[in-house]
Amino acid sequence: MNRTSALLAGIAESATLAVDAKAKALKAQGENIIGFGAGEPDFPTPDHVVEAAVEACRDPKKHRYSPAAGLPELREAIAAKTQRDSGFTCEASQILVTNGGKHAVYVAFAALCDPGDEVICPAPYWTTYPEAITLAGGVPVVVQTDEASGFKVTVEQLDAAKTDRTKVLLFVSPDNPSGAIYSPEEVAAIGRWAVDNGVWVLTDEIYEHLVYGGNRFVSMPTVVPELADQCVIVNGVAKTYAMTGWRVGWLIAPKDVAKAAINFQSHTTSNVANVSQRAALAAITGDQSSIATMREAFARRADTMHRMLNAIPGVSAIQPQGAFYGYPNMQALLGKPLGPSGTVCDTTLELADAILGEAGVAFVPGEAFGTPGYARFSFAMADADMEEGIRRIHEWVEAGAA
Repeated sequence: MNRTSALLAGIAESATLAVDAKAKALKAQGENIIGFGAGEPDFPTPDHVVEAAVEACRDPKKHRYSPAAGLPELREAIAAKTQRDSGFTCEASQILVTNGGKHAVYVAFAALCDPGDEVICPAPYWTTYPEAITLAGGVPVVVQTDEASGFKVTVEQLDAAKTDRTKVLLFVSPDNPSGAIYSPEEVAAIGRWAVDNGVWVLTDEIYEHLVYGGNRFVSMPTVVPELADQCVIVNGVAKTYAMTGWRVGWLIAPKDVAKAAINFQSHTTSNVANVSQRAALAAITGDQSSIATMREAFARRADTMHRMLNAIPGVSAIQPQGAFYGYPNMQALLGKPLGPSGTVCDTTLELADAILGEAGVAFVPGEAFGTPGYARFSFAMADADMEEGIRRIHEWVEAGAA
């Protein structure tokens, strides 16, 4: 008899967290490591948000259970914030506050998927999506994209991937890990495809405010209003307000789906920590100037990373349009001697391990995102560290060519 259930035994470890943990462990041993792994802003949570949490800690009412769906005032504020930021109108009763955006993704798939239902999952995808789909009983159907298409799926590809079992399309813009953003016209075309084919859309909008250059975020049910009754929106405070550790996300869904998700959470985690909910309330209703400060820094780093990655022999990368990741193609580095010791790597998994061991730089290989040969580099870090890390990789690659 197996000691662990087949369901949980089949879950892969989060590659992004694993890379980050390995880098931190090497740092703790005194190694000079630069880590591009974790997807979290390097800015502190805004002061007024922290102060709201301190006040909540002192409020005895916040020491008790609260409604499983979330604090009523936070749900109302999320509805107002959604209208303000994306133009999508919803009611508080359609909102479930979750333990981070990752939890919202899982609860959404649990609410939508019966065993065997297929979920179209464009690649590259965030490493957690296929695991959440599988845990919910769904079947991920991966559709490949690459830099030639700007890492964006087309309606023609969706047509080819759809079967009688297709229930949901996963849609992410701005995208993790590629940094791609769909134009308003592309978003509308995909939304109309979903309506015409009776396919649900789970749209992850966690990076909605981190958009650079002339690019623009739009919410799919805003540009295709008739999609609203077959769409679930996932979002949270983690990226926009530098609150990854506070663990507050949410989903917005039609009322019947929202009710099912709320019932599910009432039997699993109950309410999100009240102090974190009060902090989230302060974040989305208070001073929003920190968003522009972070976005300006990330836009600058996006330009620098793009330029420096493309200067490495054998590496090519598209310009990051949103989120805070570079996603270079590193296939030309495979199968040839690299570094001072002439290391030959056949996969980007091996390449990532070699560069960590020999150059002291950690990044997440593309295998974690369904696109071997690529790699994710977070630029949510100090400019000097980012530049030093890419410079080390450049020197390591050139040492192999010398």
